[in-house]
Amino acid sequence: MGSKFIAEVMGTFILILLGDGVVANVVLKKNKGEGSGWIVITAGWALAVTIPVFIFANVSGAQFNPAVTIALAATGSMSWAEVPIFIGGQLIGAFLGAVAVFFNYYKQFEATEDPDSKLGVFATIPAIRNYKWNFVTEFIGSFILMFGILGLGAVQMADGLSAISIGLLIFVIGLSLGGPTGYAINPARDLGPRIAHFLLPIRGKGSSDWSYAWIPVVAPICGALVGAILYTSVFM
Repeated sequence: MGSKFIAEVMGTFILILLGDGVVANVVLKKNKGEGSGWIVITAGWALAVTIPVFIFANVSGAQFNPAVTIALAATGSMSWAEVPIFIGGQLIGAFLGAVAVFFNYYKQFEATEDPDSKLGVFATIPAIRNYKWNFVTEFIGSFILMFGILGLGAVQMADGLSAISIGLLIFVIGLSLGGPTGYAINPARDLGPRIAHFLLPIRGKGSSDWSYAWIPVVAPICGALVGAILYTSVFM
């Protein structure tokens, strides 16, 4: 169990370091990638998922997502006793990854005045704030994520293709469904970095927007649960 915990910490650390890192590169001032747009962000996030899946799939299953962990436990694919260990590792890794992004882009954070841009590096911000519809968006994206993970996992693939397929799934979710909310689809991905934003000494950072923070936690869990239950009920 110790190796699984460490794998979830390190995998989620890499996920957030690279995922939040590409956002920082695009939205913060005085960057080589400044203004390069949504395609760069979605591609970066897809690769940010793919790389740690390659590294840690054989150790912990490369979950890196509390919604996935809870859905797998609810459908009997893992023990509930493992859930706190996995989620703890995911949140720690996400927090540490966000801290590393802050240090990597320290001068760019100083050069950026807009507090929303700074928060957007760490956590999701809806394009139009409407809790009901923001919840629906995150639910749908997380449903497709979980349903897709189980479906792709059932296909016999050559070594490495399964990790690439998960990266492509993340890529298309971002491209097709991610615009309204920034597609957290992962409670640790949003909550760990949001806590880091709250604690770090970021000049002019503004609010950490805790009034919205429950959406990218609760909606992904609900969406993943429904996706897992539907897939296992019909296809397994």
